[in-house]
Amino acid sequence: MRILITGAAGQLGRELSGMLASGQAEIGPIPASYAGAEVVCADAGELDITDAAAVDAFLASGFDVVFNCAAYTNVDGCEAHESDAFAVNATGPANLARACEQTGAKLVHVSTDYVFPGNQPEPRVESDEVAPLSAYGRTKLAGEQAVAQACPRHFIVRTAWLYGHEGKNFVKTMMRLGNSLDTVTVVDDQLGCPTNANDVAYQMLRIAETENYGIYHCVNKGTCSWADFAQAIMQEAGLNCVVARCTSQEYKEAHPESASRPAYSSLVNGHLAATIGDTMRPWHDALRSYMGK
Repeated sequence: MRILITGAAGQLGRELSGMLASGQAEIGPIPASYAGAEVVCADAGELDITDAAAVDAFLASGFDVVFNCAAYTNVDGCEAHESDAFAVNATGPANLARACEQTGAKLVHVSTDYVFPGNQPEPRVESDEVAPLSAYGRTKLAGEQAVAQACPRHFIVRTAWLYGHEGKNFVKTMMRLGNSLDTVTVVDDQLGCPTNANDVAYQMLRIAETENYGIYHCVNKGTCSWADFAQAIMQEAGLNCVVARCTSQEYKEAHPESASRPAYSSLVNGHLAATIGDTMRPWHDALRSYMGK
């Protein structure tokens, strides 16, 4: 088996490559079919997914599965640089999807809960109507649509509030602030699903074995606010930093350049449960495992 991981230096790409090398996820061994797989890791320096000719040439050598972990994920930055975000989040996936269709590869593409408006207080299922509020959400939705149109052998994996051991994420930010400040102010009226990247990578490997194509939600179980998440991080890290809670409106007034975010973007792992089985952990258990490393 030949596997390509794009965005390989990011937190999800690193989890995938490490898992394929070790054969082990935090919750157990990966599928035996990946034993001995040839894994090609490509970040932006090795493959610019926004360059269609470069993508075609790179994939011409033949891959069985392409995991697209490349993304422009700076949610606030997307507001000021939407054309750049569109290139990475939509044009790039379109290029990969066309190349996968031409070469017969499966494509596993990562998306986000931010494709939803978050205006309904119930967890979203895969078939629910999408209506992104931000440039990030719009560009990621365009990527989903391009992938679905160009390559029937696709798995679109929507995840949320992702954290891993590489790169920047909310957990690392809270730990850094908690070690230097007495108080940190965090939004308390945006609710979602904190998700360990190791768990998502494991599920991506499991679904890629199948032919159950389509959209998947893949998040750790349970719903909390960003402030709840921050409080749990402080507790697990043994930090005495106080989490002061604020509203989205108060945060927006203090940071007018920030992107609008869904008020409620909790997801249900419905397609996982109906196909390979939903083995995602409760979010607090997954956080405790991450911080214990």
